[in-house]
Amino acid sequence: MNNSLSNFRDSLFLKCTLIATILMLSNIVRGQSMDPKTLQQLAPNGILNAAIYTGNFLLVTGNDSDGRPSGVSPDMAQNIANKLGVKLVLKPFKNQGEAVDAAASGECGIVLVGSDPARAERIDFAPAYVEIEATYMVPKSSKFKNTSEVDAAGVRIAVFDVSAYGLWMERNIKNAELVKANGLDASLDLFLNKKLDALAGLRPGLITDLQKHPEYRILDGHFMTVQQAIATKKGNTEASKFLKQFIEESKSSGLVNQLILKHGVQGRLTVAPAASVSSL
Repeated sequence: MNNSLSNFRDSLFLKCTLIATILMLSNIVRGQSMDPKTLQQLAPNGILNAAIYTGNFLLVTGNDSDGRPSGVSPDMAQNIANKLGVKLVLKPFKNQGEAVDAAASGECGIVLVGSDPARAERIDFAPAYVEIEATYMVPKSSKFKNTSEVDAAGVRIAVFDVSAYGLWMERNIKNAELVKANGLDASLDLFLNKKLDALAGLRPGLITDLQKHPEYRILDGHFMTVQQAIATKKGNTEASKFLKQFIEESKSSGLVNQLILKHGVQGRLTVAPAASVSSL
């Protein structure tokens, strides 16, 4: 009986050792198959530092048991690290500008943030993996029915100025006045307290605001879609090619949609079309 137990333990140990060896070799082969320049640009010393903007509640839905950000964007970063065969370290940022700075300086190999031409002057974006509609909330008594009507003389719009949609509005709103705030909550407060004509925001967030303020309504349509993307330091040519291919594969394989379902944000996040580009 003792010999049988001993043989079983030896067999189990050998099997576990074999499995561990296979996994280790798999990671080594995966890393070796990567272009050395790509690894150097994204994960020097075998570590991928990923700047994660935590202010988007659709992409970062909480924290895991170790206190690290969890959600669609952290999972995308983990899948990139797996593809490279390296360790992932998530670097959370509450401010989008600081997250972009981390990638632009090379402190982080990648950053997951809304794509925008102003940001693209400092970092190189891959095609978007998800997109989110941006629209307006207005008083129920407002004459506006559709987002296309809001950009008119005399109209005042509250907006989170450094958001992706805020940057877009800075370039594209020609007639209305943008009343800028330094955060999402601040833009809502500005809209309510100053009795402005419209509040710009992401549709899912405005739906949440509407539950607390039923005297308002959300307009039909959208004035733009925020393209959520992954970027790396300007000039990381090989890394940019890798990220572009990774995003295309992640969308076509269904990975992005699986992550949307996993984190319960279906109907609020949409997989970006294959034709999406890195700039708006």
